[in-house]
This record gives sequence, structure tokens and C-alpha cells, in this order.
Amino acid sequence: MRLLIDTDTAADDAVALLLALRSPGVEVSALTIVAGNVPLEQATRNALATLDVAGRLDVPVHVGAAAPLLQPIAFATEVHGEDGLGDVHLPPVGEPSAVAALDATLELMRSHGPELTWVALGPLTNVATAVLADPVACGRVRELVIMGGVGDGVGNVTPAAEYNFWVDPEAARIVLRAGIPIRLVGWDVSRRPEALVTAEDRAALAAAGPLGAFSARITRRLWEFATSKHHRGGMDLPDPIAVAGTVVPELLTWAPRWVDVECRGELTRGVSVVDHLAVTGQRPNVQLATAIDAAGFKALLLRRLSG
Repeated sequence: MRLLIDTDTAADDAVALLLALRSPGVEVSALTIVAGNVPLEQATRNALATLDVAGRLDVPVHVGAAAPLLQPIAFATEVHGEDGLGDVHLPPVGEPSAVAALDATLELMRSHGPELTWVALGPLTNVATAVLADPVACGRVRELVIMGGVGDGVGNVTPAAEYNFWVDPEAARIVLRAGIPIRLVGWDVSRRPEALVTAEDRAALAAAGPLGAFSARITRRLWEFATSKHHRGGMDLPDPIAVAGTVVPELLTWAPRWVDVECRGELTRGVSVVDHLAVTGQRPNVQLATAIDAAGFKALLLRRLSG
């Protein structure tokens, strides 16, 4: 499996990248960076630091959009820390490619589209930009896996909107309407009680080896935020779940659904509108994750980040 991963690299993104990099039979062809959780420069630095920890600075990192298509940028440093990695403040390492994210994306689509799985872990600005620039090339991709939106209407940045879709709803709408084969993994899957990473899970990860210890360390601020704001006794890891569902699809249960995004609503900007009962008559445009084998996911994460 060949992956192109688009990321706004904060703590759970970094764990997701390590999971992808450590998965047998998976080749990460490139990372493209988008502003979201943290500013673009910091997200780029975090991606390079994560590759360094994994011993994979050979993977090219391409810098993309510094702001959403139309909306002002809104970061999530209160969730992940000012540096996006739990405020561990890793020293700079490596350099990004001189090739821009858009150019690198389109080249990969044109040369490897039918065998390429595109994974989007942040706001969809880079993905939408590529779709607008060359819809034919992007339409050749094997599959696009998106971590974004929610399937149950419960948001994490507004009462009904998930962060990635809320930050750039116009981009999300463009991508969902592009006709690309999409698997959509909403935030709701990661916040199910059985999927939450507990203190015991974090301790096992920290003891699993250098990569596990790194993952536990950089998610400290995320743990503090999640357990004090959203959950009791656990931390959600949406981006690693999306990557797990990419490399081992049977860990998630999928259902065909029509999904769109509200862009202008006073109370509903960024809301993912999911037609669960087919009342619109629209043909499904995504395979939506509706359930998770939580034990299988946690075992996979621990196994891949051990040693």
C-alpha cells in the first residue's frame, strides 16, 4: 500500500504517522503539510521531528497551505500545546522539500494514482486545492481516507462541528463533492468509551519502547485537555484511528452515506450533514466509519510502536 499523508502535525497526527511508518507493507511516499492545529511552520517542524524519531527522514515533506481557502485560521494549541507536541519543544531537524505540496501531490496522482491511498488528517485545504487544480488526476486516486466531521452530530469546536471541517468548511465541501472514492472517519468514532485511550493504555505505550514513549510524551497536553473537557478517564486519538482504518480497514465498520458540509450557517458552520436515512435521495458519496474494534485498534497501536 502506497500512502500520501496530508497532516497539520500535532500530537495525534504524529502518533498516526508513526503507525503508518511502522506498518508492514505500507510505503509512505510523502507528507504534505497544512496549517491547522498549529501554524504551518510548526506543523512542518513537527512532521520532520516525527520522521526523525522514526528514523525516516528519507520521506519527503512538502509544505502546503498556511490558511484556509476563505476562513481565517484558528489553531488548536489549547488542545495540543503551543508546539503541537505537548510542549516538549523538540529541536529543529531536517528540511522540507523545495517542491510545494500541490506540485508533489499532483505528480504522485499522475504517476501512481490508481495505487495511491490519500490520507487527510487535518483541514482539507491542500486536498481541495489539488482537486481544483487537476480534478482528473485527483480522480485517479485509489481512495481518500479523511479524518474529519462527525457521524452523530456532536462537535468538538462548536456543539455540532468537528475541528477539521469547521476550520475550512469550503475545502471539505469541495472534496466531498469531487467524486473521489472516500472513507470518512469522524471524530465520533474516537470518542466512544471503548475507543478512549486510558491511563493504563498510556502506561503500556510508554513502556513499549522509544516510539511508544515518544507517543505518550507528546500526548500529555492532549490527555490533560481531553480528560478535563470532553471525556472521563480517557483520551481520544482520531488520527491514529483513521490511519488504522486505512491499513487495516476491517478494524472499522463502514456504511455508505451521503455527506455534505454546511459552510455559512450562523450556528452550523462546518457541520457534517450525514443522510443516515437516505431522505435526500442522493447517492452515497462516502463510506462512513460507524463502529470500531477498539481492542483491535489498541493492540495494533501498541504492537506497531513497540520495540
